[in-house]
Amino acid sequence: MFEIKSNAIAPTQGRLLLSEPLLRDFYFRRSVILLIDHSDDGSFGVIINKPLKMTLNEVVSGIPEFNAPVYIGGPVDSDKVFFLHTLGDEIPDSVQVNEEMYWGGNLEALTEKIKAGLVDSKDIRFFLGYSGWTSNQLNDEIKSNSWAVAIPKPDMIMKLKPEQMWNKYVGTLGKDYRFWLHMPKDPMLN
Repeated sequence: MFEIKSNAIAPTQGRLLLSEPLLRDFYFRRSVILLIDHSDDGSFGVIINKPLKMTLNEVVSGIPEFNAPVYIGGPVDSDKVFFLHTLGDEIPDSVQVNEEMYWGGNLEALTEKIKAGLVDSKDIRFFLGYSGWTSNQLNDEIKSNSWAVAIPKPDMIMKLKPEQMWNKYVGTLGKDYRFWLHMPKDPMLN
């Protein structure tokens, strides 16, 4: 295995985690995670590049017809739906994650906006579950090169096709990580 030093970008709210290419975990294999929060108490985020073959209306009842995909967010609370959006203060109680992205908010307000046709599926993503780390766990995993940290271009999060995200963002990490792009998805098949 190639040995590389941990990248120098610190994990903070709004940054991305890119899994190392040979991570075999179902949830985290070649995943891109948007960090929603990172502090001394722990960290959490959602996997933004793994859509399910389900729409919101197939997962949640009581929501007006809304053709939006649902993504795997992570292994924690995978029976609950969370959402990330670009609507900002239009959804009360939202938490700003970065320049463009907001986490959660008032579900009734979102439902009313969907009913009124004021929300487009390109403005919002829904997730089953989230990814979480205890105090210092994520920092230790980054030091052991399980993750690299990247700084997203906010508009790319919602515009890039999920299957392109991991490669695109690994490409932003520089030459020390270029070999990640050439590693097979399953080395056992080589």
